[in-house]
Amino acid sequence: IWQRAGLKPHRLERYLASNDPEFERKAADIIGLYLHPPQHAAVFCVDEKSAIQALDRLDPVLPMSPGRAERHGFEYYRHGTLSLYAALDVRSGKVHGKTAHRHTSDEFVEFLQEVVGLCKPKQDIHVILDNLSAHKTHKVASFLENHPNVKLHFTPTYSSWLNQVEIWFSRIERDVIARGVFSSVRDLGRKLIRYIRAYSKTARPFHWKYSNPSRHVKAC
Repeated sequence: IWQRAGLKPHRLERYLASNDPEFERKAADIIGLYLHPPQHAAVFCVDEKSAIQALDRLDPVLPMSPGRAERHGFEYYRHGTLSLYAALDVRSGKVHGKTAHRHTSDEFVEFLQEVVGLCKPKQDIHVILDNLSAHKTHKVASFLENHPNVKLHFTPTYSSWLNQVEIWFSRIERDVIARGVFSSVRDLGRKLIRYIRAYSKTARPFHWKYSNPSRHVKAC
């Protein structure tokens, strides 16, 4: 009966509405950078994927064969974790990445230095990122004072989905992390960077668009 009526009561969807009073202004600011980036400026989507586990399967992975899906053993050995910092160039779609053993404001500022080094001297740089506390420390404020050409654009609260680098993180999760076998933390880092280099060779920008341009982005 349920099948004939098209009903699936076992399915469940979750949502999280932003409570940011400035949601519309912040969202419009970020989407504006995607649709109409400043002509001579660089725009990067920056974020970190923390605590990536270097899992080594205790049993060999059995490849898929006719009538049988790929099979992984249940047991694994965890060698440790690693954080991945990534900066997605909105214009080209290329990604600059860096691995780190820690996930603090120091590593974040060091990564921002690398991002600045990718650009022309004194070029205006716009960085889109979320509201993680490590992004708003005194060290970050000091970095901005020393680099007046860098401007940070924070996503609204509970709205990190507005950051395009999250789309790319879902790709590296599927392509490398979820089904990966890593003999050490170093091996994990090497495979992450190798993927980034290969990805950037054929990278294409994400096209951010509305299905109905007449509608405005609003908070729930």
